[in-house]
Amino acid sequence: MSYLSGQLRQIGLFIALIVIVLLFQILTQGITLSPRNVSNLIVQNSYILILAIGMVMVIIAGHIDLSVGSVVAVVGAFAGVLNNKMGVPWWATIILCLIAGAVVGAWQGFWVAYFRIPAFIVTLAGMLLFRGLAQILLRNTQISPFEEGFRAIGSGFLPDLGGGTSYLEPLTMILAVLAIISLVGFGIRSRRGRARNGLTLEPIGWFTLKTAFMCVLIFGIAWLLASYRGTPIVLVILGVLVVAYSAVMANSVFGRHVYALGGNARAAELSGVKTNRLTFLLFVNIGVLSALAGLVFTAQLNLAGPSAGNGFELDAIAAVFIGGAAVTGGIGTIGGAIVGGLIIGVLNNGMTILGVGTEWQEFIKGLVLLAAVAFDVINKRRGAGQA
Repeated sequence: MSYLSGQLRQIGLFIALIVIVLLFQILTQGITLSPRNVSNLIVQNSYILILAIGMVMVIIAGHIDLSVGSVVAVVGAFAGVLNNKMGVPWWATIILCLIAGAVVGAWQGFWVAYFRIPAFIVTLAGMLLFRGLAQILLRNTQISPFEEGFRAIGSGFLPDLGGGTSYLEPLTMILAVLAIISLVGFGIRSRRGRARNGLTLEPIGWFTLKTAFMCVLIFGIAWLLASYRGTPIVLVILGVLVVAYSAVMANSVFGRHVYALGGNARAAELSGVKTNRLTFLLFVNIGVLSALAGLVFTAQLNLAGPSAGNGFELDAIAAVFIGGAAVTGGIGTIGGAIVGGLIIGVLNNGMTILGVGTEWQEFIKGLVLLAAVAFDVINKRRGAGQA
């Protein structure tokens, strides 16, 4: 029971997501879990989930980035100039935009890491700077269209191996089976590794239940996607990012240093962690991920506009805190940020289907964010009282 009480936050997140999905499934009379809507839900929220991955790492380290929405806009503008105006091939446009994102992250990381200017101030300035730069590049107009190859990263699908004749798209189901096998294998291997090192193991019953639930969830989503048009390309990109960054944060020295930096920066520095370099790299990382989100968003719209990315930083930050990250740093997970982003996405999608006005949507999302943070604070106080 003590182990489960320690996992209460993560368990509560999954339960909340399931309850919200089922609630909207009833209220929308089955539209929420229709194959087309599930596919649209993944595609339309992909860029927020990509931003949330970078944002949770920055927040775990005790910083914040308010500029990601503006970086989305300036990268989209840069892509429009390269691909539409200058005729640069789509693949080269993507590479150059990711490099531009790294440069943006390095610029902000330099001031935060080596000049010790608070990230809030640096990225607030970046929010204004990069929004203005986007408007300069676009000359306050819109750029469209983009090459088909570029558009595919935001709205394309993997090839249909069934040629459009089968009820379920075969490649999607094959990928689901491979994902399930990998999930089970990784879980068993991780559990054996913890046993060899004498670390605490989760109860076998809970491990089995959790793994079975994830397998059913993966298979169910794959079934719905295969019933429509198959696997969106952006889902593959997102899946690779989630797996890679989860592994880095959970199993690497870099990940442990990020948690140490957020937990106690001074203690981390005294123990040998190169905190300045680590902070710099975290901002380079979120710069690249913001550029990727900008490419995905621009590709989905087939349009680069000066107002792109407005409010994206708020959705990404909300996803991270709903997902269990601590305001003070040192606590948070990639998986939690993804679940938090999905909660926001399902709320947006369900309320839009029901015709709820944007003012009420913002009001409800604000209440959800406040409730999530309050729940976390109450749990910490209760734990401190029991200790």
